[in-house]
Amino acid sequence: MILGDTPRRQRVTKLVSWGHWFALSNILIAIVIASIYVFNSPMPETGLGVVYLLSNWFSHIAFLTFMGFILFVLPLCYLLPNVRAVKGISSVFAAVGLALLAFDALLYNKHGLHLSLGSADVIRSETRNAMMNFSWQQWSYLGLLFVVWLSFQLMMANALWKRIERFQKKRIGLPILSFFVLCFVSSHGSHIWADANLYQPIIKQDDMFPLSYPATAKTLMSKYGLLDIQSYQRRKELQLDSQFNAVTYPAAPVYCGIRDQASLVLLVATEPVQLGHLGSALALKHHPQHFDVAAEQSAARFSVLYGLPSLYQSALQGQRPVPLDLTHKLGLPTLIYSTQRLPSGVQSLSRDWPEFFNQVSQPGPKLAIGFVNAEQLNTLMSGDLHQHSQLLLTQMRPNQQVGLFSSMALNGTVSSHEDLLPTLMGLLGCNAPSLNYSTGQSLTNVQRNWLISNNNGKLVLLDDNQRVEVDPQGNYKIYDLQSGEQSPNSLNMSRLSQAIKHLSRFAEHR
Repeated sequence: MILGDTPRRQRVTKLVSWGHWFALSNILIAIVIASIYVFNSPMPETGLGVVYLLSNWFSHIAFLTFMGFILFVLPLCYLLPNVRAVKGISSVFAAVGLALLAFDALLYNKHGLHLSLGSADVIRSETRNAMMNFSWQQWSYLGLLFVVWLSFQLMMANALWKRIERFQKKRIGLPILSFFVLCFVSSHGSHIWADANLYQPIIKQDDMFPLSYPATAKTLMSKYGLLDIQSYQRRKELQLDSQFNAVTYPAAPVYCGIRDQASLVLLVATEPVQLGHLGSALALKHHPQHFDVAAEQSAARFSVLYGLPSLYQSALQGQRPVPLDLTHKLGLPTLIYSTQRLPSGVQSLSRDWPEFFNQVSQPGPKLAIGFVNAEQLNTLMSGDLHQHSQLLLTQMRPNQQVGLFSSMALNGTVSSHEDLLPTLMGLLGCNAPSLNYSTGQSLTNVQRNWLISNNNGKLVLLDDNQRVEVDPQGNYKIYDLQSGEQSPNSLNMSRLSQAIKHLSRFAEHR
């Protein structure tokens, strides 16, 4: 019946033509917005990887945007051939769609996540506190920003409608269509070849754009430099790269004041001891969900002193940890004791046992970290140390839940030795973000309820009362955190993506 009504048919034809130009305009805008994904991801090392990146960028974003036109705008042109209504509704769809794309890009840049049903729980848990802290002025600003964006879409829709006859005469639709089709075909063909040949510069881009090829644990590990690429390409003996050799540390300058009269002592038992008896005798508070994730004691010592997993050990062992350097330079006596070899970066802060014992036992300002045996721990605890200093007690027992005891209240969330240094800085009154110098967090100001670290060749993720272990081949096992039994649950790829991005935040991706 539509084709029988000549004025209606002409209006529909003009609306469809306008819709194509409206879609093209939004494709160009979407490509610009999607540059956030490109410029905040490691650039491919090869020319073929760069060509694939560009063709995939243009074609995938154009495809998503054009599908929006097919699903939402084109039906309106036939079912509701009212010019004002079609332009208005289409502008709303475009404004919402591009706003979601921008939000997804920012989310991916910060957390390594895309908007999806699978990531809904992760996104909700990450944004709940931020949204609660929004003031009405901030909500008003966001609302006003969307109104401005919608107004721009409406103005662009009207401008295109007024000039539609002029655009139709230019006959540039076929070259533009040919360009995007060429990009689409070449990108998919390149990916098929790369997947068959395990070509890393292309495969590691699988999760860059929303609604693209689904990422796997292997993809994510490869992307962030956690796989030995040469071994991967040879299809032999995949190994988790046990060290990051090029790092940016700290991620940003660390500036903060501290309580220079504070007395803070962290004691880490190097032998199995019953910390519960000591904690009860001294009326210390118990933080049970504390784990030693490291594979060995040298890695655990590094995590305690640097607030980082052993992935960073080779790159940073000659550099003093930023927080300890800060306390030392601000005049707070900073001392470390260990019978085992310490990283060379903290050797200047090392003390022998008599000196360490005397300084820790006496009242006065200090920040002391001691790796002590059972006898030394009992000797220190038999005095009045707990009366003049704030205490934290834990132990090193690789791959086990070890507990944490403190003389001050700590937030109850899962934690590891990487959280100890940020916690000390928080207790000293330093308000610099721990993200700048550590993968851990202060237990006085908890921002997340999960943690990730490495254990020899495995990634270890503790989340939602589960322990996830991902081996060098990208295979994974999930264990119940309480019972230790293997769980049949599926892997939360959104959380893993976010966690790996967090773990490798100091690594230089080249």
